[in-house]
Amino acid sequence: MIKLTHVTKEYPKRGFALRDVSFHLKKGEFAFLTGHSGSGKSTTLRLIHMADKPTDGEVRVTGYSSERITERDLWKVRRRVGYVFQDFRLLPGRTALENVAFVLEVTDTPQKAIRPKAQRLLSQVGLAPKIGAYVNELSGGEQQRVAIARALANDPYVLLADEPTGNLDERATRGIMELFRDINAKGMAVLMATHDLELIKRHPTARVFELDNGSLVYDSETAETDAPRSTPAAERLGSD
Repeated sequence: MIKLTHVTKEYPKRGFALRDVSFHLKKGEFAFLTGHSGSGKSTTLRLIHMADKPTDGEVRVTGYSSERITERDLWKVRRRVGYVFQDFRLLPGRTALENVAFVLEVTDTPQKAIRPKAQRLLSQVGLAPKIGAYVNELSGGEQQRVAIARALANDPYVLLADEPTGNLDERATRGIMELFRDINAKGMAVLMATHDLELIKRHPTARVFELDNGSLVYDSETAETDAPRSTPAAERLGSD
């Protein structure tokens, strides 16, 4: 599904964002990507979305390789990978329905299918009563649900989420996490970046990757069989 092999990303002015990172996310898997601010979480998601290319190494996503993909094929990858942001990035002055419909319009969905599919997606995320509400009339949790519905518009194989609960209160966070788990239970892989270790501890069956200063320092799948927990985050995840 997703495989990073010895991936390094260096920016001319900022220096190294990632250093020799390798991991894979299997079909239908749910995983957290954690680490402090600046550890490389967002860069990793951008590389998976192929919004950027690695300086060295390879990113493979649903059969496409960062080493060989052409500009003409980038849209194919991005239709297979849904993306949810912390700050929602909804279109202001438009309704929930119009925000989801916009994605369908720009991806050449037949006109007669746009409204029914947008309504179905909003119902799927629990917003059937709010389809006609404008963005500024929605709570933060509701806006994030619209953003998730939008990310699902192209029926992706994997859903990336970059700190999707960072701007939400505890109640809204629980609702969004339940929604992600429901989406995952239907077979979609989910990779969620978060620095919230308490949130991760509440989902002990999820796989956990930890980045520190651009390096992968912990993978719960291999740690359970190869080595004890040894990083600060890993120790906290293992604490009572």
